[in-house]
Amino acid sequence: MFLVYHYSILRLLNSELLQKMEQDHLAESLSDLFTNVSTMIRGELQETNNVLGLVEKMNTRVAEEYKGFGDVASGLRIFVEQLKSKSGSFDEYVQQIDTIEQQVTEFEAVISMLDKYVSLLESKVQSAYQIPPP
Repeated sequence: MFLVYHYSILRLLNSELLQKMEQDHLAESLSDLFTNVSTMIRGELQETNNVLGLVEKMNTRVAEEYKGFGDVASGLRIFVEQLKSKSGSFDEYVQQIDTIEQQVTEFEAVISMLDKYVSLLESKVQSAYQIPPP
């Protein structure tokens, strides 16, 4: 009986020890799981921070580029205004050129008429004097 009693106690202790070992193994596995999940989340957060840093640098670069475009556009606007003011002073000359062009056209018409009249007179003189045409 003594042996049975000790055997029961040993069995009970062994069972408790096994249970304790299983709980320790489970606790260790859960601890490893939480450590690994924590490391994974930390890595993903670091990746997100890196991406956000890159986006911030890209935004800064684009802002600098557009600032340069703004400066160019402002310079072009001033240049166009200067050209407009200069071209305004040419309007008078353009009008004078148009007037001269119209007068030249009229003068060419008069010359054409005179040329026809001279040809007609030359033809009459030749027929009056019977000179053969050249």
